[in-house]
Amino acid sequence: MEQQVDLPPRLGRAELSTLLKGLRDLPYGGEPVDQYAHAMQAAALAARAGADDELVLAAALHDIGRAGPVRRVYAGPHEEAGAAFAREYLGERVAWVIRQHVPAKRYLVATDPGYAARLSPASVESLRVQGGPMTPDEAATFAAHPWAGDAVELRRWDDAAKAPGDPGMPLERLLDVLDRVA
Repeated sequence: MEQQVDLPPRLGRAELSTLLKGLRDLPYGGEPVDQYAHAMQAAALAARAGADDELVLAAALHDIGRAGPVRRVYAGPHEEAGAAFAREYLGERVAWVIRQHVPAKRYLVATDPGYAARLSPASVESLRVQGGPMTPDEAATFAAHPWAGDAVELRRWDDAAKAPGDPGMPLERLLDVLDRVA
């Protein structure tokens, strides 16, 4: 059962902890992990790759638009709701990267010949709903943005963050990242 939580005026350690813990046991679209494990695994992958603190937070929060408290305040698909949340609390770069993690999948399918074969069945189905591969013009426009590379990296961490039994980044460590950004 999802915990009923309102969004705070400021995103501090306690507020982010509560929001993330609310993702426990929330299904992740047919994947073998819940939303919490997926978020924490994505954050750990970002940190292991040497990502800066904003990208680690974007990795952890890329699907936060699926959280009940966020959905109640921000409308639209999860990437848009999550981006609106991130813009309010964490800044434009984190918001843009979260918003673009879905287009980044479409970009990779269009530009990386082996990428589509590595997608999980659930991700293949969501790609169909999201519009399939980008056209060459869409891909060029996407790639021209200065943060496009960040969105592509986030997408790859998103794809890899589906390992049953992997706890990902410890919550306390992620909260330390928040302290350095917020």
